[in-house]
Parts: sequence; structure tokens; C-alpha cells
Amino acid sequence: MALNTQLDDYVPERVKGCCQPVAPLIGEAHADDLAALFRAMADPTRVQMLHLLKLATEPICVCDFTAALDLGQPTISHHLAKLKEAGLVTSFKRGVWSFYLLRPD
Repeated sequence: MALNTQLDDYVPERVKGCCQPVAPLIGEAHADDLAALFRAMADPTRVQMLHLLKLATEPICVCDFTAALDLGQPTISHHLAKLKEAGLVTSFKRGVWSFYLLRPD
């Protein structure tokens, strides 16, 4: 016991608490939701798409994404589906064209 007392004199205060929990953990469901959100944003193309949507003053057509990003329509649609699945964007159709915008919330 005396040894611990001697060590306590030499161990900095910040190290003494190294095994203490720093904050309560978030719930497992919330952690899963956040992980899905981060996975959706973990692709540089999707980050570019979100950036374009943030700057847009009106919804963006899939065809505009294909031109801006120089990617094919199937690839663009795949990325937009991932963003929509994560709840980051919403879409609507006008005739045969699909338009996307950031979710307001």
C-alpha cells in the first residue's frame, strides 16, 4: 500500500484518471444511425454532390450531376440513392427527370 502512495506522488493528475469513463456512451441505435450517416458521406463523390446541393438555389437534376461530375447516370443514381437512404437528400420527379435537394432538417 505504501508503494501506491509513493507512486501517487509521482503520477500526474491527468494520468491518474486514465481508466475513468470520460462521458456516457450514446445508445447503440443512435451509434448505428450515425455510422450509416458517416458511411454515406465517406465517398468524395458524395461529398461533392452534397456541396453542389448546398450551393444550389433550386433542386438539381440527375443530368446536371452527370455533367458536373463527369460520371455516368447509373453511377450518379447509385450515389444519390446512398445519400437518400442516409436521409441527407430528398427527391421528386418532373416527367422522366429526377431532381434532388438537401433535406431541410
